[in-house]
Amino acid sequence: MKRICSIYRSSKKNEMYLYVLKSDALERVPEPLMAAFGKAIHAFDLVLSPERKLSREDINLVLENLDTQGYHLQMPPAEDEYIEHLPEELLRRNDPV
Repeated sequence: MKRICSIYRSSKKNEMYLYVLKSDALERVPEPLMAAFGKAIHAFDLVLSPERKLSREDINLVLENLDTQGYHLQMPPAEDEYIEHLPEELLRRNDPV
């Protein structure tokens, strides 16, 4: 089951993305979610299939959400995930002298 998906980034929250079927655009996204999401800025279009890997999302969950609710919301990573990925030299710079 391949789906052509449009991905939008949030104007309000860094690293928050909304996946929708390209054919539906933003029509199936509930208004309260759009209000919290802010202006939806088109990032890119992508063909999704169960074989495709996504860096931060489970492809099967994304496809299921697209089929059942018409969208998938990707939340920003937790702040502690940012710290885990910082290079050691940046972490050391912040150590007390």
